Formats: sequence, C-alpha cells, structure tokens
Amino acid sequence: MPIEKKWVLKEQGDPKLVAELATRLGISPVLSNLLVQRGIRSEEEAKRFFAPQLSDLHDPFLMKDMEKAIKRISQAVRKGETIMVYGDYDVDGTTAVALVYTFLRKLGHNKLLFYIPDRYTEGYGVSLQGIDYAERKGVSLIITLDCGIKAVEKVAYASKKGIDFIICDHHLPGDEIPHAVAVLDSKQSDCNYPFKELSGCGVGFKLVQAYCLHHDIPFSTIEPLLDLVAVSIASDIVPLVGENRVLAYFGLKRLNEKPNKGLHSIIKICGLDKHVITIDDIVFKIGPRINAAGRMRVDEESEIHSGGHSAVNLMIERDDATAEEFGSLIDTFNSDRKSIDRSVTQEAHALIESNPELKARKSTVIYNPKWMKGIVGIVASRLIETYYRPTVVLTKSNGFATGSARSVPGFDLYQAVESCADLLENFGGHMYAAGLTLKPENVPAFTQRFNDYVETHIEPQMLTPQVDIDAELLFSDITPRFRADLLRFQPFGPGNTAPVFVTRGVSNRGDAKLVGAEQEHLKMDLVQREKPNTSIPAIAFQQPTHYEWIRNGRPIDVCYTIVENHYRGTVSPQLRIKDIKTCL
Repeated sequence: MPIEKKWVLKEQGDPKLVAELATRLGISPVLSNLLVQRGIRSEEEAKRFFAPQLSDLHDPFLMKDMEKAIKRISQAVRKGETIMVYGDYDVDGTTAVALVYTFLRKLGHNKLLFYIPDRYTEGYGVSLQGIDYAERKGVSLIITLDCGIKAVEKVAYASKKGIDFIICDHHLPGDEIPHAVAVLDSKQSDCNYPFKELSGCGVGFKLVQAYCLHHDIPFSTIEPLLDLVAVSIASDIVPLVGENRVLAYFGLKRLNEKPNKGLHSIIKICGLDKHVITIDDIVFKIGPRINAAGRMRVDEESEIHSGGHSAVNLMIERDDATAEEFGSLIDTFNSDRKSIDRSVTQEAHALIESNPELKARKSTVIYNPKWMKGIVGIVASRLIETYYRPTVVLTKSNGFATGSARSVPGFDLYQAVESCADLLENFGGHMYAAGLTLKPENVPAFTQRFNDYVETHIEPQMLTPQVDIDAELLFSDITPRFRADLLRFQPFGPGNTAPVFVTRGVSNRGDAKLVGAEQEHLKMDLVQREKPNTSIPAIAFQQPTHYEWIRNGRPIDVCYTIVENHYRGTVSPQLRIKDIKTCL
C-alpha cells in the first residue's frame, strides 16, 4: 500500500493585496493570490512576471573572470588554436557542450573538438584520460562546462602539459579554486553576479553572450541556442525564477517554433511535435532520453566510448537525416535504460521486503555489485516513492562500491553523507542528491553510521510525504478565462511550481478505467455535486488503489494540477491528480 500523504493548504496572501491585484490585472482572486505567494506585490512586477524580456538578462561581465575568459577565447580563435569543449555526461553537461561547440563552430573556428567523460571508466568531472586525449589532439585550451570547480589537481596536471583551462560551472566550490585562466561560477564567494542559480548550460550561454558583446556580434546570433538552455534548466531542476525564468521562457518558445535538428528528432520520437511543449515534457520525455545516452557505453573500439558523446552529436548535427539516426540511437538507449532500471528496482524492492530490519529503518542503504552504475540514482528515487526516506543505492565499479543518494524534502542528505567522510574515498552533491565512492569492505560501517545519523537528525514529519495545496476550487471555477490566465504563469518548475488545487466531494459516473502497460494509471471523468452536468477529465498516474471505490461512483476529494490535453487538434482541460482521499 502507498504511504498516505498529508495535505497542507499554503498560507494565503494578504487579502487586501490579493483583491487589489485581482482588480488591477483583471484576473481571478485565486490567481492573484498565487502571484502574492510568489512574492509579487505590484502590477508592474506582475506584468514582468507574465511577460519576461530578454532585456532582463544580466550583463555577463558582472560574473567574476568573464573578461579573462573572453580574452583567452578570443586569442585562441584569432591564432587558430585547437579548443576542446569538455562537459559532464548528463543533460546539463551535454547541452552546455553542444551550445558552446555550436557557437564556436558558427564563428568559423574549425580547430575544435568536444569531450564527454565515460561514466564507468572516468566518472564525473574532469579526468586525466580527458586531459591526455586533449594533449594527443594538440589542444591548448579546454573549456569545461557543468564541471571543473573542484578539479584543482587536474587543472595543475594540464598546465604542466601546456593546456589552459576556462572553467564554467554552477556547483558549490571547494576550499581551493583551481588555478585556471578563468573560473566562471557565480557561487564563488567573491563573485558579484546577481543571479546564483544558473544551470551549467546557462553559464555556457553567459559565456557566449559575453563573447558577442565584446565582439559586437548581434544577440540574434545566439538566440537559436536558447532551446538547449531550456532543456538544461528543466532537466537539472534549477529554480525557475529570475534569469532562469527568462532563459526558459524564450528557450521554450524556440523549442516549439524552431528547435535544433537533433532536439527536433527527439521531439518527434516523443510525439511532442503536435502540441505545445512544456517544462514537464522536457523533464519526463526529452531529458530522460538525452540522459540515457550518458548512462550507456557504446563503441568499445573507439578512442571515446562515452554514450554522452552521442547526445552531443545529436544536438550539434546539421543534417536532418543524420539527426534522426542519432535520435533513434538515443531512443534505443532510453528503452534499454528503462528495462534495466525496472529490473533493478524490482530487485531492490525484493531485497528490502525480505529484510524486516532494513524495512523498519528510517533510511535505506542497499548494495549489489552487479547493478548497473548508470541507473542507481534512478532506482534510489524510485525507492523513495515507496518507502519515503533518505536512500543510498550502491553497486561496484572499478573495484569500489559507488552509487547515488537521494533525500526527502527537509532532510540535508549531504550532511548525512559528509558525517561518514572518513569511510569514503570521495563524495559530492547537495542537500537532496549526492554521489559517493567507498571501499566495498566499508559498506557495512557506512550503512550503520548513515542510518544512525538519519535516526538522530530526521524529524518525524519528514517521513510523511506532503502535498502543498495552493487553493481550494470548485470545478465551475475552471473557466476558459481562468485556464488562459493560468497558462501565463508558465514555465513551471522549482520556485514557480505548477499550482496545486483541491476540490472536495467529487465523483465518477462509472466510466473510470485502469490504463497503462501494467494497468497502473487511473483515468476518469469527474463531476461535482454542485454542478452534476459538468464533468472534467482526470488522470491519476501510478494511483490504481481507489479504482473500485471510484468506479462505483463514491465521493472523493482530489488535489491536482490543471493541464492542457492535446488530442487530434482539440485542446481541453485535464486534471493531473496528485492524490486522492475517499470520503466516508
């Protein structure tokens, strides 16, 4: 049985301010309350929120070391040096590499290559193998994206070989900053850049924006690259506020109107070419396919066998037919990944269910040396859906136990992992996700200490999933005008989440059905007592539990988001159900 969720109505905004904004903007008080909850307190702020402008982007030269970076890249372009663009193997890293590579190629710089490390042999970040490869290819400048902020020793190693580094990263720096030509990371304590939450690809975009400003190249030259930035912002789950909102807004516009050929091939494969693409579509359909490439290994005979290499090839491709071939390859990676992750998740469930002591704990740490390294993070997230507690999933790679950790809202996972630092070879991450490596013989001690830390520090309420509800609605409130105004709040994401509404005492007329390959989703039309002649379609993903109750027309309370359902050219509202409670 799934864990019962706690429903919590968010604190409502000041009634006077809500009413004033509703009048001035001509919108529902429910929606003006959403604005106030988001810190918007004036008509002018609301208009800027609803209509982001590219002119709202910050001056890239406010970022520490940007002038140094542009000077060094300009020199490399002028002298015809060989430049290598180097990035992480996830969506953020590969989109960032594709963006900077595409820009430099557009400048006409042809002494250019890119590099994505292999997840299995090199691991995350800058690798010695990557630097050695650069040396063999005659590279004199490496530009890293979405990695490098902690690569102190690697940058020093490259320096001895006469290779300069420009680091573009968005992760928290360590105590020592690498001695690179330039380090672009707004999270450096002495960086005055006003926005601190750019994605790795976002930092890459600021780099090319600065290059254009310095060389009087029109912004229209780089505007087509915003589709890549939008994909990175959605997939890396950075806050969709401030500059990210502007970049995502215009990136989505580009993605819908004229995406690059590689992204277009993925869009068609996902069946998204017939309706408006949203952040959700990137998170659940486009992003996972690109990510799947970095989880796989290909072409063992090649000098580079990272699957992430294929993802970059997809996104820099200029030929339609070749882009479709790369798209098909990456879709195959995703199918393989889904099959493996489904199998490993089942094994992980069986392992927990067969061990009463493990099942009773407030954390999960499981280890199987045969599991595939590239999917343990996904499995950790899946286990949290069932057991809802801090989770670590480990496998074996290159003689070490290595894996991923995921957390629940409110619990600082990074501190829990850090408390075991003496048992670990290395680790990194943030409050809700981390990666770690340790000797296999240290796994039992790590398991015990990690669990002890969680037992001591986690608050009881953190072990119960919570649904935060923005407002209570009647179905009659969901008018075409209400839906149109709600669409103006997009793009949704962290910091600007899709509003969650609750409607009570609704029922189904008996047409509820289970759908999906394993009958795991519940599809139905719902009506409310107050207006029994008006029904609204709803889908509850992974929620088959109350099927019989609902099919028999018994009353339920539902909390949901409102989405636009596109089917055969018709657009209609659909409730995406987040949770259901039966009414006695």
